[in-house]
Amino acid sequence: PLTTDHDVLKNLFAQVRSGLIEGGTAVGMGLATAVNRLRESEAKSRVIILLTDGVNNAGNVQPVDAAQIAAQFGIRVYTIGVGTRGKALSPVARYPNGKYRYDHVDVEIDEEMLQEVAARTDGRYFRATDEAKLRAIYAEIDQLEKTRIKVTEHSRRNEEYFPLAFAGSGLLLLGLLLDRSLFRTTP
Repeated sequence: PLTTDHDVLKNLFAQVRSGLIEGGTAVGMGLATAVNRLRESEAKSRVIILLTDGVNNAGNVQPVDAAQIAAQFGIRVYTIGVGTRGKALSPVARYPNGKYRYDHVDVEIDEEMLQEVAARTDGRYFRATDEAKLRAIYAEIDQLEKTRIKVTEHSRRNEEYFPLAFAGSGLLLLGLLLDRSLFRTTP
C-alpha cells in the first residue's frame, strides 16, 4: 500500500467534495506539465499521449507553445481527439436532490490544434469516436513506440505474526498447565 497511516487517508477523504467541476480544458497546461516530467528522462523514446474531448479554453499555456518545448526536448506527442461528431449527451446542471440534468451539447474538438501539436513533435493525430477505435489507436501507438526499460522493485515487509504467535503459544501453555493441574483426571 502507498500508506498505512489511516488517519491521513481519513482526513484526505473528508475533504473530497463530489459534484460538477467547472468546465474547461487546459490542454496546454497538461502538455507542459507532462513535458516537465519527461524532460530529464533518459529513455530512448519519450512519448506523451494527449487525450482530449474538448478545446483549450483554460490555463495560461498554449498547446502549440508546449508542443514546441516538447520538440526541443525530443519528446514525441501523439494526440487523440475523443468523442462523437455533432452533439452528445452531457451533464449541464445539478438539482438540489443531487441528480444531474443532461442535455445535448455540441462536441467541440480542436482538431486543427491537435494536428499541429502532433506535427511539431513528429507525432500523429488520431480521432476516436468509440471505445473500439480508442483501443485500436492505443494498440497502434504501442506498435510505434518500443523501449526497454529497467524496472527495480522494492518491497518492505512488516511481519505482524509475532503478537498472534505469542498469544497462541501462551494459550497452548496455559492449556497444558490446566490439563496437568486443575482439569487433571485421575485414573
